[in-house]
Amino acid sequence: MELNARRYPIGIQHFEQLRNRGCVYVDKTELIYRLTHTDQIYFLSRPRRFGKSLLISTLEAYFQGKKELFKGLAMEHLEQEWATFPVLHIDFSISKYLTADYLRAAINWHLKQWEEEYGCPASDTFFSVRLSNIIKCAYQKTGKQIVLLVDEYDSPMLDSNSDPALQNELRGIVRDFFSPIKGLGQYLRFFFITGISKFSQLSIFSELNNLKNISMRDDFSALCGITEEELLTQLKPDIEQMAEANNETYEEACAHLKHQYDGYHFSSGGPDIYNPFSLFNAFDAKEYKNYWFSTGTPTFLLDLLRQTDFDVRNLDGLTATDEQFDSPTDQITDPIPVLYQSGYLTIKGYDPTFRIYNLAYPNNEVRYGFTESLLPMYVHRFPRENTFYAVSFLRDLMKGDIESCLERTRAFFASIPHDLENKTEKHYQTIFYLLFRLMGQYVDVEVKSAIGRADVVLKLQDAIYVFEFKYDGTPEEALAQIDSKQYAIPYQMDNRQVIKVGINFDSATRTIGEWKIIRP
Repeated sequence: MELNARRYPIGIQHFEQLRNRGCVYVDKTELIYRLTHTDQIYFLSRPRRFGKSLLISTLEAYFQGKKELFKGLAMEHLEQEWATFPVLHIDFSISKYLTADYLRAAINWHLKQWEEEYGCPASDTFFSVRLSNIIKCAYQKTGKQIVLLVDEYDSPMLDSNSDPALQNELRGIVRDFFSPIKGLGQYLRFFFITGISKFSQLSIFSELNNLKNISMRDDFSALCGITEEELLTQLKPDIEQMAEANNETYEEACAHLKHQYDGYHFSSGGPDIYNPFSLFNAFDAKEYKNYWFSTGTPTFLLDLLRQTDFDVRNLDGLTATDEQFDSPTDQITDPIPVLYQSGYLTIKGYDPTFRIYNLAYPNNEVRYGFTESLLPMYVHRFPRENTFYAVSFLRDLMKGDIESCLERTRAFFASIPHDLENKTEKHYQTIFYLLFRLMGQYVDVEVKSAIGRADVVLKLQDAIYVFEFKYDGTPEEALAQIDSKQYAIPYQMDNRQVIKVGINFDSATRTIGEWKIIRP
C-alpha cells in the first residue's frame, strides 16, 4: 500500500468499524450534536447509499458513550458529559420481505434479543405489547431513558409495492410494532427513523403527532451526503490524487467530480450535496464511473413508471408541490415524489410564492444510469446491448458516416419485438429519446423533452448534427421544421459544420423509413 493511500469506507456502514480501521470520515458530528439536543423524535428520508445507516450507527455510538471513537471530531469538544443510554437499534433493510412471515421473524428476533438483554419476560403477545414492555424494563434496569433507532423502516413496503394485499399486511405489522411509542414519551431520550419513502410514514406513524420530519429542512439537509465545502476541505487530498491519476489539473478534477456526482438538494435552500457512495468509490478506483447504478435500480420504481404510463421524456424538468411530497396515501401511486425520494430527481429550484419545486436529474451519473435502466422497458433488451448500439452509432458519426449510423438505427428498431403492447408514436419517440440520451454519456447531446427545440442535437468534435423526426411524414417536412423553427441558428457561430438530418419513422414497418441529409 502506498504511504499516502487513504482507506475509504466502501461497504462499511458501522461507525465503530470505520473509525477503528482508520477510514476516511467526513465529520457530521456537529450536526449530530445539534440534532440530539434540539428535539426528541425525528424522521429523515434519503436515497439509498447516502449514509443513513452510518448516521444511525454514529448516533448509536454517541448514545453508548463511546468517547474514544469521536477523537479529533467536532463532537469531542461539544459533548462534555458523555452519558450512556440503553439503545434499541433495528434495521429493516437486512431482509427481503416476500411474505408477512419474513417480517414477523425479523421483528421477533430483535424483540427476543432485547428481552434477554434487559431481563424482560419473553412473551407471545402482540409486537406492540412486547416493545412497550422492553422499553419499560430497560428503563427500570438502567435508570436511563431509552434511545430507539430505526433504519430503513419502509423496506418491507417498498419490497411489496406490486402486491397491495401483502403490502397492506406488512403495513399493519409495522404499525402495530410502533404503536406504543406515543404513550411512552417519558421513557424515551431519542427516537430516530430513516427511510427512502415518506409516503408510508404518515399512516404507519399517524399516532406520533410529535414526529418531526427533517427530510426537507435546510438546517439538517447535510446530515447525509457530502457538501461541496466538505469535499474541498476534508477531501482535498483525495481530489489531488484523483487529478494526478487522470492526468488532470486540480480544477479539472473538481469540475469532473461535480458534473458526475454533485447536484443533489434536499431542501429549498440547502447546499449542493455529492453522492458519498459514488464519490468514495471514484476516489478508491481513481476512475469516474457510474458507481451508484452498479447497485441496481429498485424494481418497484420501474414497475411504478410502467403502471402509471409515465412519460420519461419529461424527467429533465418537472415540478412538484409541498402537498405531493407529503401525500397521505396507503400505496405509492405518484412517481414524481418517489423519483425524488429515491434520488433520481432532486430539487433544482423553488418558487416560495406558489410553493412549487423544480425537479431534474441531479448529475450525469444519474441521468445516464437511469437511462440504461429505462431502455429495456421499451426495447426488451439487456442494458449492455443498448449501450453497444449507442456506442456503434457514435463511432459511425465520428467517422462522418451518417448513412451507416442511420442504417444501424433502422436495424435497431426493426429488431424490437413486434409483440410489444405499446406501439404508439409516443412509445417510439421515447425510445429515440432514451437512445440519444444514452449517447450523451460519451458526447454532448441535447434531447428534446418539451416543445421549442430540435428533437436531437448531437455535438461531435468536427460537426454538430441537428436531427428532426417525423412519424408517418416525410424527411422534407422534418427539414422544413428545422428551418422554420430555426433550430440550427444557435449553432451557426460555432466553428464546426452544422448538418441537418430529416428522418421519417414508418409506423407500418416500425422503424426508420426515408431520410435526407443537408450538409453546409
